[in-house]
Amino acid sequence: MNRVKQKFIVFFFVLFFGVFIQAQQLNNTLHNAMQSVKSSLKNIVEATAIEIDRDANIALKLLSSEIDDSSLFIDQAYGYLIFPRVVKVGMGVGIETGEGVLRIDGSSADYYRLSSGSLGFQIGAQAKAIVVAFMTEDILNNFRNNPGWKVGVDGSITIIDQGLGQSIDSDNILDPIIAFIFDSRGLMYSLTLEGTVFTLLDKSN
Repeated sequence: MNRVKQKFIVFFFVLFFGVFIQAQQLNNTLHNAMQSVKSSLKNIVEATAIEIDRDANIALKLLSSEIDDSSLFIDQAYGYLIFPRVVKVGMGVGIETGEGVLRIDGSSADYYRLSSGSLGFQIGAQAKAIVVAFMTEDILNNFRNNPGWKVGVDGSITIIDQGLGQSIDSDNILDPIIAFIFDSRGLMYSLTLEGTVFTLLDKSN
């Protein structure tokens, strides 16, 4: 009987500590993921105007070098937004955010935050760049006069998904607002900006 009790006690402790160790490993994994998320967001949330402009120049060069004819839209646009680093992170609810600059006639005019949310459990971060071009003056003015401009409510954005070494059919793209979503590998496909909100920021300090 004592031997049975001893075996039971040993089994209980093995089971208990096994569950404890697994719980600790899960906690460590979640902790590391959260630290990664915080680190990624810190670089985005706390960016200065100088940092945004610097990274925007890099993103714009990448766009023009990797995606043929993209410069045609940028050159013809009345203004364009550059979000050099948009990160999607999530712990139960996905959040996509990033800061960018609005340029008019090649000069930085205003700074904006892009933000959107989505359901679905995910851990980690995914980074990309987004450039939004306003092809008419009225559309640009409408955007600037609405500091909380939302895609799908205040206007729609057509995403260009041709590139990666192929020429864009610029003659058939007549939409008033177009966007390029890309990373170092080129344009990203099957993405949407529906529900995304652009909020005007104060970067005067």
